[in-house]
Amino acid sequence: MLIYRLLSDDDTQAFCHKVSLALSKGWALHGSPAYAFDAARGVMRCAQAVVKDVPTPYHPEMRLGEQ
Repeated sequence: MLIYRLLSDDDTQAFCHKVSLALSKGWALHGSPAYAFDAARGVMRCAQAVVKDVPTPYHPEMRLGEQ
């Protein structure tokens, strides 16, 4: 079964590490990254969708980051 996550954070090195960690755990990039300016905080925000094929069936209680 294919599961989906949307990773997001401020546009910092921490976001890149978050995506790199997901890739190292078998997740694959899905689409292009997205960027938006958070005017309330004055920072750029990033988002990247990732997907992973897992052998277990989906259930809402799954902790996707632990798959």
